[in-house]
Amino acid sequence: FSISTYNKMWTDAQKDLDIQLRREREEFLQPEKDRVKVFKMLAASYIKYMQIFRNLETAHDQLVHWQKRTVIRQVLDGVIGRILEIKKEMVELENSEFHYIDNILEDLKLLPEDIEVPVPRYFIKEKLEVLQQREKILDQVLFNAGLQTQKCVKAMAFEEAIKMIQVAERARQGRHRAAFMKQIYLEEKRERQTKLQVQMGPNPDDAATCIQKVWRGYIQRKKTDKMREEEMIFLGMSLPPHLKAMSISQMHTGQMNALQGEVQERHKEVFIKDKLRETEGLDIKETLQDQIGQCFIECRHIIGKFPDYPTEEAGGSMAILSQKTPEQVAAELAAKKDISLQKKSQKKKKEKEGKEKMKGKKPQKTGKKEEEEGWKMAPSNFLSIMEEGNSQYKAAWQNRDKGCDFLQDHDPELIKEEKREEVEEEIRVQVDELMQQKLENLKLAVDGEKSDKQKKGRKSEKVRAAMMSLAHRTIDSLYRQLVEEGLLIKAKTVNLSDYVGKYSYLGTTLRQVDIEPMPCLADVRQLIALYGILPLGSQTVHEKAPLVKALLLAGPTGVGKKMLVHAICTETGANLFNLSASNIAGKYPGKNGLQMMLHMVLKVAKQLQPSVVWIGDTEKIFSKAVPKAEEEMNPKRLEKILPKFLKALKAQDRVLLVGTTNRPFDANLKPFCKVYQKIILIPRPDYASRFGKYFLWKHIILQNGGAITNLLNISCLAKVSDGFTQGHIIQAVQAVLSELRLLQMTRKPLRTAEFMTSLARQDPVYREEEEIFK
Repeated sequence: FSISTYNKMWTDAQKDLDIQLRREREEFLQPEKDRVKVFKMLAASYIKYMQIFRNLETAHDQLVHWQKRTVIRQVLDGVIGRILEIKKEMVELENSEFHYIDNILEDLKLLPEDIEVPVPRYFIKEKLEVLQQREKILDQVLFNAGLQTQKCVKAMAFEEAIKMIQVAERARQGRHRAAFMKQIYLEEKRERQTKLQVQMGPNPDDAATCIQKVWRGYIQRKKTDKMREEEMIFLGMSLPPHLKAMSISQMHTGQMNALQGEVQERHKEVFIKDKLRETEGLDIKETLQDQIGQCFIECRHIIGKFPDYPTEEAGGSMAILSQKTPEQVAAELAAKKDISLQKKSQKKKKEKEGKEKMKGKKPQKTGKKEEEEGWKMAPSNFLSIMEEGNSQYKAAWQNRDKGCDFLQDHDPELIKEEKREEVEEEIRVQVDELMQQKLENLKLAVDGEKSDKQKKGRKSEKVRAAMMSLAHRTIDSLYRQLVEEGLLIKAKTVNLSDYVGKYSYLGTTLRQVDIEPMPCLADVRQLIALYGILPLGSQTVHEKAPLVKALLLAGPTGVGKKMLVHAICTETGANLFNLSASNIAGKYPGKNGLQMMLHMVLKVAKQLQPSVVWIGDTEKIFSKAVPKAEEEMNPKRLEKILPKFLKALKAQDRVLLVGTTNRPFDANLKPFCKVYQKIILIPRPDYASRFGKYFLWKHIILQNGGAITNLLNISCLAKVSDGFTQGHIIQAVQAVLSELRLLQMTRKPLRTAEFMTSLARQDPVYREEEEIFK
C-alpha cells in the first residue's frame, strides 16, 4: 500500500475517535439502572475502540513521517488504556472475565477477527537493539556457565575461500558467454526461416504446428516449475506457499523499518534546538527579565513591599508570570493561609471521628443509594490523553496537504514549536537565579530587609541491614548471578498468534437458556493480550490503566499455559524469571536467603523492565498439605513472602507475576485468590478450534513438515480428538511424522488411521475433570 492509504486510515480513525468521544460525553455521564442496556453500551464502545486501535496501530507501524507517528503514538496509548478501563467495567458488571457479544457483532455486521486484540509492533521495534544486545549477553552467560552449548562453526581456510570464489566466477562467466552465443545462433536461425517463408509462402499446417508447439511448451514449463517447486519444498530449500506469503510481508516490513530509520537519522542531523537557542535565546532572556522586574515594581506599588521570590517547587518565575494581577497574587497568598488553617481543623475533626469509630459507631451503608441512582461510568485517566491527541491532530495535521512530500521528512516549524518551550524553560532557570539575586539587592537598597531562608534538614535514609551486601552490586553482576543460578531463563520465541483457536458463536445462545458456556481459545488469547501484553508493553498504559500485578493461568495439562507465558515475554521483550518450587529447591536456603533472592529478582526485574516472574505449579505453594515426596523441595517457602513481593510493585514497575497450575483446587483458596488478582481458565480446544483452515490439526501437521491430501480426513480427526488437548495432538503428530515417514510422504501420503492410533495411546481430559475447573 502507498503512504496515502495509511494517511487515510489515520484520518478515518481520528474521525471515528472524535465521534466516540462525543458519544461518551452524552451517554456515560448519565446514570443508568438497566444492567442489560449498560452492558450493550459498554460492549459497543469496546468494539468501536478496538477498531480504532487496530487502524491506529497499522498506521503507526507503516507511516514513515516520525512527527505523525509521535502524534499517533500518544492517541494509541490513550485508546489502549480506555479499552482496559471499559474491560474492567464489563468484568465488574457481569462478574466474569469472559463476555459473549456475538449478537452485537452480528448487528454491526462484523466478524470476530475484526475485534481481535492486535499486539502493537512498536513494543519490540523501539528497543530492538537493546533486546538483541541483552540476548547476546544471556547466551554468553549461559555458555560460560555450561547451561547452553554453542554450535561449532568450522572456519574456512583462506586458500579454500579464494578457490571457491574463482570457481563461482568462472562458472558465471561461462554461463554468460553461452547465453550470448545462443542468442546469436537464434537470431541467425530466425533470419533463415524468414527467408524461406517469404520464398514458399504461408502454410496452414505449419501455423497450426507452431501454435501447438508454443502451447505444449507453455504447459510443460508450468508442470516442470510446479514439480521443481515441490521438490525444493520437500528438500527444505524453499518455503511452502503459506509461509512464503509471510516472508514477503516480512520483507516489506523490513523495508519500511529501514525507511523509518533513514528518516529518523535525517532528523537527528538537524539541530533545531541549538539554532533556536542562538537566534531567539537573548530575546527570550531579556523579555523574561523585563516582565519579572515589572511585576516586582507593581507588587511593591500595591502591597507596599517587594514580594518573596517563589521557590523552584512552586514554579519559580512561572508562578509570577501566570498572567495574574498583583491583587490576585496577594489574594492567593491570603487564601493559602486560610487553607492551611482549614487543614489543621480538618485533622482535629478526623481524630475525633476516629475515636468515635473505635467506640463502636458504624458508618451508614451507601449500597442502597447507589442501586437507586444506577450504574455510572468511573472517571477515566485516558480521556484527557485522547482528547489532547485529537486536538493536536486537528490543529496540526487535519488540514495539511502532504501529497507532494515524497521523502516524508520532518516539518521544521512543528519542531520549533515543541523545542521553543524547552529552550524557554532552560533560560527561565538561569533568569530565576539572576532575578532572585536582583530582588535581594532591591530589598536591601529600598526596604533594608534581608531574606531569611529556612534551612531544611535532610531526612535520614533508612537502609535495610540485611540488604547492605547487595547495595554496592551492579545490575550486570546481579543479572549474571540470577542466570547462573537458573532463576533468569531464556524465553522461547513464540508469538501470541501461534496460540491458534476459533471464536465461539454459541455464547449468547447458551446464556439465554441459563447455561454458562465454556470459554474458547480465542477468548483466552484476548485476555492474555489485555492483561499481560498491552500493560507490559507501554509505560503510559501500565501507570494509568487498572493495575494487574498477578495473573493465574489454570487449566488441564497440555492446554498451552507455558506457551502463553513465553508468548507474553516474546511480544513485549520481557525478561523471564522462573521461581517455580522445583526450580528454587535447594537455592538460597533459610529465611534470609529467600529474602535476598526475592530482593535480587525484584531489583533486576524493575531495572530491566518489562519483566515476567513465572511460578509453575503454583498451587504447591498454597497447598493444604505437602506430600511426603515433596517435603525436601519445601514448596511452601514463598507462601508468606509472596504478598510482600506484590506489595513492593508500584504502578510504574512493569513487572507481572504469572502463575500456572493444572490443579488449582488443591490450594488453600483464601491466600491463593488473594495473591492472584486475575484468574484465567484455559479449556481444552473445542471442535471449531480443532477443525478449520490453519487451526490445530492442519496447523500442527504443516508445522511439522506434513502435507494435507484428500486421503487425510481432518474433520474425522477433529471429531475423534474431542477431549484431547493441544499437547496431546502435538505428541500424536510428532510420533507419526518421523524423519523416515517424511521421506516416504511423496509415495505414501498421510492417512487418518496413523494419527488415530497414536492418539489412542494417550489419556484425554474427562468431563468430570473439566467440571471441577468450572
